[in-house]
Amino acid sequence: MIPEDLRYTAEHEWVAAAEGGAVRVGITHFAQDALGDIVFVQLPDEGAVVAAGDPVGEIESTKSVSEIYAPVAGTVAARNEALGDAPEAINTDPYGAGWLLEITPEDPAAVDGLLSAEAYRELTQS
Repeated sequence: MIPEDLRYTAEHEWVAAAEGGAVRVGITHFAQDALGDIVFVQLPDEGAVVAAGDPVGEIESTKSVSEIYAPVAGTVAARNEALGDAPEAINTDPYGAGWLLEITPEDPAAVDGLLSAEAYRELTQS
């Protein structure tokens, strides 16, 4: 289950266009499946400036703690506050209600440099 209309990172984040030139970021079905039951999410504050590839938060599951990485450089425009009360939304709907944050990219073209669905599929099958 890898949506064709998204971009991906080797760290298992997905990226989609959001309103106002921002991009919405979440973790993939592959990642949430590997993590198991998610019990806590730590996200960066709105307005935080992030660099591509840098850790910006953590996802804690019953198995482990995993870092969330910024797929692009920019400024955090929004965070999914609903995950504070319902982090399991990442397990049940990783591409919808389980989104993590939105970033306004420094360079909108940077999204084009991320993995296509086909390239991500190859990564997860190897």
